[in-house]
Amino acid sequence: MTQVNDDLGALVGYQLKEVQSALRSRMDETLRPLGLTTPQYVCLELLSRTPGASNAELARGAFVTRQTMNTLLRGLQERGLIERATRAPSGRALPTMLTPEGQGLLGQAVERTHQIEARLVSRLTDDQRRDLHTALAACIDGLRD
Repeated sequence: MTQVNDDLGALVGYQLKEVQSALRSRMDETLRPLGLTTPQYVCLELLSRTPGASNAELARGAFVTRQTMNTLLRGLQERGLIERATRAPSGRALPTMLTPEGQGLLGQAVERTHQIEARLVSRLTDDQRRDLHTALAACIDGLRD
């Protein structure tokens, strides 16, 4: 007979959620002075890596719905951080690009978020960091199969 463990902290999924929650809190805290939320930062980061990405692509990458991404993009556009085409080159997707202002703000945000990530793994050795990346990738693959 299997023994039930009442300690939620022993469950991998619970620990991952706790790490995610703590990381999100730190990210929001460090990005707030820049006037950014974590999803806005992720959107800017994605656009820096994939200029011209569509709303749907950005939503998938930021783990939000297309409707949420549309609202987020409107806010970033109103602030002059992104530009969206008025007409789709093909289909219905409107490509989105960072403006110079958006690139500048992203640079500041990246510095801050790298500090948070360094803090996140600060108690791990280099080998443990590599093992963590490998283990997390295997967990993702396991759930996507």
